[in-house]
Amino acid sequence: MTHTLDDARAALREHFGYPAFRPGQEAAVDSVLAGRDTLVVLPTGGGKSLCYQVPALMLPKLTVVLSPLISLMKDQVDALTARGLPAAFVNSTLTSSQISDRLARAMRGDIKLLYVAPERFDAGTTAERLRDAGVSLLAVDEAHCISEWGHDFRPSYLRIAELRAKLGNPPTVALTATATPHVRTDIVSQLRLESPTTIITGFDRTNLTYHVLSTRTDHEKDDALVHLLRSSDGLAVVYASTRKAVERITALLDRARIPAAAYHAGLDDARRHDVQDAFMSERVRAIVATNAFGMGIDKANVRRVIHCAMPGSLEAYYQEAGRAGRDGQPAACYLLHAFPDRFTHEFFIKSAYPERALVEEVYDVLRKNADRAGLVDLGPDDIATRLKGKTSGREVESALRILAQAGAYRTDQDDRTRVIVRLLATPERIKRELGASGAGNDSLELGILRAMWRVAGASLNEGAAIDLDGLPPGFGGATGAMPLLDALQSRQFLEWRRAGAGAQLARADKPLTAFRIDWSIIDRRRRADLAKLDSMQQYAYTKGCRRGFVLRYFGDPAARSSCGGCDNCLGTRIEVEPGAAPSSDARARGKRRRSPATERAPEDAPALTGADEALLARLRDLRRTIAREEQVPAYVVFPDRTLAEMALRRPSSEHALGEIRGVGPVKIERYGQRFLDVLRAADDTEAA
Repeated sequence: MTHTLDDARAALREHFGYPAFRPGQEAAVDSVLAGRDTLVVLPTGGGKSLCYQVPALMLPKLTVVLSPLISLMKDQVDALTARGLPAAFVNSTLTSSQISDRLARAMRGDIKLLYVAPERFDAGTTAERLRDAGVSLLAVDEAHCISEWGHDFRPSYLRIAELRAKLGNPPTVALTATATPHVRTDIVSQLRLESPTTIITGFDRTNLTYHVLSTRTDHEKDDALVHLLRSSDGLAVVYASTRKAVERITALLDRARIPAAAYHAGLDDARRHDVQDAFMSERVRAIVATNAFGMGIDKANVRRVIHCAMPGSLEAYYQEAGRAGRDGQPAACYLLHAFPDRFTHEFFIKSAYPERALVEEVYDVLRKNADRAGLVDLGPDDIATRLKGKTSGREVESALRILAQAGAYRTDQDDRTRVIVRLLATPERIKRELGASGAGNDSLELGILRAMWRVAGASLNEGAAIDLDGLPPGFGGATGAMPLLDALQSRQFLEWRRAGAGAQLARADKPLTAFRIDWSIIDRRRRADLAKLDSMQQYAYTKGCRRGFVLRYFGDPAARSSCGGCDNCLGTRIEVEPGAAPSSDARARGKRRRSPATERAPEDAPALTGADEALLARLRDLRRTIAREEQVPAYVVFPDRTLAEMALRRPSSEHALGEIRGVGPVKIERYGQRFLDVLRAADDTEAA
């Protein structure tokens, strides 16, 4: 059955409550429904997800969505299931039985959208099972992750082209908000998209204003941060560069009596969930986070995004700053910049892509300290002490990673079935002492020696890696074989130890030139990341239009010399009084001040009176109550924009409520009566 754009518009109204597609969405949906490969570049908040969610409900079989973060999957699925739409996710937070159940439902056709992390397909038969179920569409969210030029390079994304083939080569839609021309070309190449339709609506977010505050010290940044939060209302995301900085800044805001919570990758799953839920349900005003928070949160009414340290690229800054104002209402993005911020990024870049001379020196140290089996009992810090000059353990780790990728070096820290065995006894002794110990020379001790010899041959005399689970089944795998090895070792027939006890060179007798390492790729990535860092710092120092600077970077022809929406074009500067941030033993004091920054409201923003604002507050209270009852983020019930339109238009019937943007039949059935009661009560009160 062929679906038309009219069908898609009807599905949009029925399932999502929107009267029409936004710019770019309609062209993307048309391309996807026609079965064409599609590349979609929409700004953050531009509604990328609808480009595949609406077609997924119309296509005959499953849509597989590759999503990079667990929290992002959960938010998307929560929002879809709240609308009564058949969606689920599969990730590491689920038990094996839960995963099996969801895959079974997908194969039965009970699920139309299945969100999966790309790493899920690195092993196992998930791809083959989904292919058998039938995949109508593959959606690659945050597609910039696939590009070596992208700011969030992930190896698992490089295998998506292979995954696509395993799924039966379904039409593919790749979506991103941050893609320079280089990255767009790389996405098409890496995914092997065939003559894709490319849709780019522009990168401009007209409801955002951009500001840079020059600072010299962390204390000046603290003063600026506290001032910005005290002088404005609404939710805020505060980005810091490290876990330690996140904890310090959270404590600072706590002393300043600004409700805040810390979020970073060092928290356990339960704590991260609690923090995320506290922010989504607005029990805290600010969340202080590393970029682990970035793509994972879809909170529409964030009014401030504040970077306490300069990101390493404009792609990262645009992505993270784009958390602000996703509801289309005015919001502001602040960068607290100090020149030394650059040094941290330079260190990480040079550590990630070490010079050839360092890799060669690390390999020489490994060879000198390897035993006859190639085993090396040195950690990165130990290796660093044996190198010429001053080298950090982090730089050594990067060199080891390159050696491992080339096949010259490996670690088996988590492999419990691999052992290193070195034969000590001569064949004559083995035959003399073990050959007569069992009828037909079939003792288990002799049998396992023969089995290992068949695997490793003469290298067993020098020490060889053996996978015990790979031996014939009669030895009982690793569990049964290890007692046999213990018995043979006690009688000095052999010596053995777990392979995971250290690391090993593949061929300690071979020079590094025997292994294939593409030094040009390493050099190119290092140069590319340093160039991105240069662009980020140029943004911070520019005297011209900041919005135009960003748009030109992304190749957007809409770039202008003046925007009226950044500090340079507005001619505004944030004046921060020293001492705004409380010391560790002081209480927060001081009156709130309004920010001097000018903000522009979008043209279609509802203009509310005092009575409307009071009604909006009651609608938000009801939304918060429902969100707690259903244990979902508040915006899943209704976004702020929808509540504002309710307060302005005051529908009195389900039919009138259905005319509000963002209200569909499922939402009316679930929540309609309760919201109508609040609306009618307000009218009655004002009439009285």
